[in-house]
Amino acid sequence: MNPAMWISKTGVQAQDAKLQAIANNLANVNTVGFKRDRVVFEDLFYQVDAQPGAQNADNTVSNGVQLGNGVRVVGTQKAFTNGSLQTTSQPLDVAISGAGFLQVRRPNGDPAYTRAGQLQVDANGTLTNAQGLPLVPQITIPQNASAVTIGENGMVSVTVPGQAAPQEVGQLNLTAFINPAGLLALGDNLFQETAASGAPNEGRPGDAAFGKLKQGALEGSNVQVVEEMVDMIAAQRTYEMNTKVLSAADNMLQYLAQAAR
Repeated sequence: MNPAMWISKTGVQAQDAKLQAIANNLANVNTVGFKRDRVVFEDLFYQVDAQPGAQNADNTVSNGVQLGNGVRVVGTQKAFTNGSLQTTSQPLDVAISGAGFLQVRRPNGDPAYTRAGQLQVDANGTLTNAQGLPLVPQITIPQNASAVTIGENGMVSVTVPGQAAPQEVGQLNLTAFINPAGLLALGDNLFQETAASGAPNEGRPGDAAFGKLKQGALEGSNVQVVEEMVDMIAAQRTYEMNTKVLSAADNMLQYLAQAAR
């Protein structure tokens, strides 16, 4: 195979992966707590025909001859910048202003972490996320509670008939990671700890390392539509250029085949 065709093939595959990430970002532009993805590329190994720094016959130093072999996707990264806060005025909606995550317990007992604060109360009065997974630590809201208050420090209080003062029923904690980009995305607005993310560090909201909670609001997606559109156009143009190189290399091979007859 013509080396140029192979290199262009890697370029087409790389831009296809980038377009897939952009499409996913745009699809989740209205997903609460969503963090945009970016694709990271690196160049492939080089064919070294002449070593850089080698001495030429005239005692000059050669810059070498190094021919690249294309590009590959080395990974994707989540950008954990804060999204804009959207006021909902719903008492069980909480937005995280800072780097922390809410912790929930999955059906198999494993912990998971989320930025989506669309909380609700199940039939047992347990405070859960939108998928019905209970928060950790577990908090139970009394059935006769007429109002629920969630403070910036995570303290959950309820107002019940016959009592003038609010009653504290639990404490919402936040979890931080030294490298949140290393978390495993599970879908359903959930993330899982990995060796790359580091161990979870749990604490109370209000600390700078975790952030604060804002009741009656939600954190929107951090996807910027204009930025994604610009990236999409650039990826599309790069994809087109790589396919043109494929076509040009094919035409050159056809020309050589005809000339050899």
